[in-house]
Amino acid sequence: MEEKNAMLEEHLLEGTDQKGGFRTLPFIIGIEALEKMATFGLMPNMTLYLMKEYHMEMTTASNLLFFWSAATNFMPLLGALVADSFLGRFYTIGIGSVISLMGMILLWSTTVIPQARPPPCEQFNHSCSSPTIFQFMYLCTAFGLISVGAGGIRSSSLAFGADQLEKGDFKKSSGLKESYFSWYYASYMFSVLIALTCVVYIQDNMGWGVGFAVPAVLVLFGVSIFFLASRFYVKLKSKTSLLTGFIQVVVASYRNRRLDLKDGVNNVCHRKNGSGLVFPSENLRFLNKACIVRDPNKDLTADGRAVNPWSLCSVEQVEELKALLRVLPIWSTGMIMSINISQNSFPLLQAVSMDRRITSSFTIPAASFSTFTVISVILWVAVYDRVFLPLASRVMRKPVHVSTKRRMGIGIVFSFLAMLASAGIEAIRRSLAVDEGYLDRPLAMTQMSAMWLVPQNCLTGFAEASNAIAQNEFYFSEFPRSMSSIASTLNGIGMSLANLAASFIMDAVDTLSKAGGRRAGFRATSTRVTMTTITWFLLH
Repeated sequence: MEEKNAMLEEHLLEGTDQKGGFRTLPFIIGIEALEKMATFGLMPNMTLYLMKEYHMEMTTASNLLFFWSAATNFMPLLGALVADSFLGRFYTIGIGSVISLMGMILLWSTTVIPQARPPPCEQFNHSCSSPTIFQFMYLCTAFGLISVGAGGIRSSSLAFGADQLEKGDFKKSSGLKESYFSWYYASYMFSVLIALTCVVYIQDNMGWGVGFAVPAVLVLFGVSIFFLASRFYVKLKSKTSLLTGFIQVVVASYRNRRLDLKDGVNNVCHRKNGSGLVFPSENLRFLNKACIVRDPNKDLTADGRAVNPWSLCSVEQVEELKALLRVLPIWSTGMIMSINISQNSFPLLQAVSMDRRITSSFTIPAASFSTFTVISVILWVAVYDRVFLPLASRVMRKPVHVSTKRRMGIGIVFSFLAMLASAGIEAIRRSLAVDEGYLDRPLAMTQMSAMWLVPQNCLTGFAEASNAIAQNEFYFSEFPRSMSSIASTLNGIGMSLANLAASFIMDAVDTLSKAGGRRAGFRATSTRVTMTTITWFLLH
C-alpha cells in the first residue's frame, strides 16, 4: 500500500509535464459524470412521464425505456470502434457531448411545446389521445440523440483518462490501476446519486419543464469544461480500423485453413515494424493461420507490408481478435447479472404502492429509492480500497490484491441474494395489497413500509460495485492498448443485451398472464400475478 501511495503522489506531482497527468482527470471525469447525472436523472421518472403526458400503457412505456436504455448501452461499442479506428478518443468524446446536448434540449422541448405531446385527457369521460406519429418520432429522436451522445462520451472517457497516466507506472502497478478504476466508478456512482436525489426532487416538486431543463444545463456545463482543458490532454491518434482488422483475420484464417501449422520458430509470421510480438499465442491456434507467411516474395512488399491484407494479417491483428474472444465467457456472466439490475420499472412501482413516509411531513420520492443502491456502491469502494486492502496487507505482511475473477464471482452471489430478497418482499407486498382490496388499484398505497426495499437495493449495489469494477479492470488487463476504448464498453454492451432480454421477458410474462382470459398484469395493475411471477423467474 505504501508503494501504491508513493506512485499516486508521483503522478499527482507531475506538474512540470505539458500534457496529461492527474490534473486532466477532473475535466475528463467531469464530462462523463455530468452526462450520466443528466441521463440518470431523467430515467427514474420517465415511466411516469410517458404514462401521464403521452398516455402510454405501462408495458409500452417500459419497453420503450428498455430499448432506449439498450441503445444507450450499445452505442458505446460503435463509439469505441470509431474512436480506436478513426477519430481518436478526444474527438469522439467532444462530438458525442455536443450530440448529447442536442438530445437533452430536444427532450426538454417536449415539456414546453404543447404540439410535441398529446393533449391532456378529458376530465369528464377520462378519454386520452395517443401520441401521433410525429409526436412519437419527435420523442424517439430526442432519445436517439441522447443515446448517440452517450455512446461517444462513455466509450472513450475511461480509456482517455488512462491515456493521461501512461507516462508513469500505471501499466505496471496493479494496485494503482485498481484504485483508478474503483474511484472512477465511484465518481460515476456519485453523479448518479446526485441525479436520483436532486434532479428527481426538482422534477417531483417543480414540474417537468424545470426538471428536464436541469439535465440540459448539466450537459452544457460538461461540454464547456471538457473543451476548456483541451490543450492539456494527451491525444493519441487512431491508426487502423479494428473492425476491419477483425474481419480480415477471420477471412485470412479461412482462406489459409488448409495450411499446416508448424511448431514455434519454424513458422514465419508477419508482424508490424517495431512490434515486440514475434509469434502468436498458442490458444485459438486456428486463427494463427492468418499471419503465417508462406512465400515472402509473393506475400510481402519491399517495405514489409502484406500484399493482400485479406490473405495475410499481422500477429498484432490476430492477438487483438483473440483477446476479444477470450473474454466472451466472462462477459456473458456479467450480462446475465445485468438482467436483474436492469429491472428499473419494478422497484419504482413497488415503491409507489408502499408507505414512503419517514415523518409526518417528509416522504421519500419513489424514484429516489435507487439511491440506496448508489450509496452502497460508493461505500463498497471506500471500504474495500481504504479499509479492507490496507488491513489485509498489514495482516499478510505483503500487498494484497483480490483477483478480478474472484470479485466478479462475489458480485454474482450478491446479485442472487438481491433477487431472493426482492422476490420475498414482493410476495408479501402483493398479499397485503390483495387483503386491503387494492388488487385493481396499482397506485394505491399499502400499509407496508417502503423501507423494506432497502435491503435488496443495498445488495444490488454491492453486486454492481464488485462485478462491474472488476469487469472493467479485467478487460483492460486482457486487451492491448489499441483496444482500450472497446475494453471500457464491454460492460455496457452486456447491459444493452440485458435490457433487450428484460424487455422480452416482460412481454413473455405479460402475454402468459393473459392466458385464460385474465387481464395483463402490467397493463392492468402492479398487484396482479405478473410482478411476482417475473421476480421469481429472474431469480431462477
